[in-house]
Parts: sequence; C-alpha cells; structure tokens
Amino acid sequence: MAIDPVCGMEVDEKSAAATSEYNGQTYYFCAPGCKSVFDKDPEKYLGQGEDHSGHSHHSHH
Repeated sequence: MAIDPVCGMEVDEKSAAATSEYNGQTYYFCAPGCKSVFDKDPEKYLGQGEDHSGHSHHSHH
C-alpha cells in the first residue's frame, strides 16, 4: 500500500485514482483532487514530519 501524501489515506497502487511522479518517486492518490493539490505544491507535502522525526540526517539514494 502507498500513502496519499496529501490526505494520508492508504491507497492501493493498483487501484489508485491518480498518480504523480516527482523527483523520480511515484506518489499515489485516493482522488484526482489530491493529485492536483500535490502537483501545485509538492514540497509542502513531502517536507511534512521531517522536523519532528528525531532524525537529523537524510539519506538519499
């Protein structure tokens, strides 16, 4: 399962209503509306939680 980065719902990759690719990652959405919100401001959703995660370093592959 994937997590809709906008609303936080679990979305089945096979039946996702919409997908978006950003920075080489594919994101799955429960509804086309979530995708359009994400596409307008992806960084807003991808930056979530990093400040509270307790990790000070990021691993990029």
